[in-house]
Amino acid sequence: MTAILAIDDDPRVRRFLRAALAGHGHVVSEAGSIAEGLALLAQQPGMVLLDLWLPDGDGLEVLRALRPESTVPVIVLSARGQEGDKVAALDAGADDYLTKPFGIAELLARIRVALRHAQAAGAVPLVPDVLEVGPIRIDRPRHEVTVDGGPVHLTPTELKILVELARQPGRVLTHRQLSRAVWGAAADEQSLTLRVHVAALRRKIEHHPARPQWLLTEAGVGYRMRDEG
Repeated sequence: MTAILAIDDDPRVRRFLRAALAGHGHVVSEAGSIAEGLALLAQQPGMVLLDLWLPDGDGLEVLRALRPESTVPVIVLSARGQEGDKVAALDAGADDYLTKPFGIAELLARIRVALRHAQAAGAVPLVPDVLEVGPIRIDRPRHEVTVDGGPVHLTPTELKILVELARQPGRVLTHRQLSRAVWGAAADEQSLTLRVHVAALRRKIEHHPARPQWLLTEAGVGYRMRDEG
């Protein structure tokens, strides 16, 4: 059971979330504005579902207030489906982004992934030496990668990209987040350069690079590693 805070100005959406999530063992508290949401955050929920259009401002204000103090997983649920909105929310610290309307099955799957990431981050703060996602196995200390047991040679940059995605499968990483992870915190967003490296990486780890099964694109936003869970 997880205590979930739903911040949305539409009472119909809040009722839907409360009923649907309660049926799967979660307890939902509700807020209809930024002010109400910030007040309820003091109760330390286990997850936040956040709308961006709120009567007293932009939901990103909640993220900006929350992130210096808390790593609680946040999934944005918004009718704003433009790429720029998604990138801004993810860069501000959201763990995921679902565009309204959405299905409850997809929301539940995203909640499971976000909670799993949060639990893993609390228990194992360091990146493990060996990462495995599907047929891909990464031995970080040895700088060795195998796919279906066969060795694959990656450049240092390709390995950094793969490790960053594989250590949190299912989570979207924006172009900016990946660029900073690979080239340092001061790096500008390098979408074109990143795209070239990702294309080369896919040719080495995917059976059908044009139809990738593991390293997936979120159009205009970034990339995610497929999560088998």
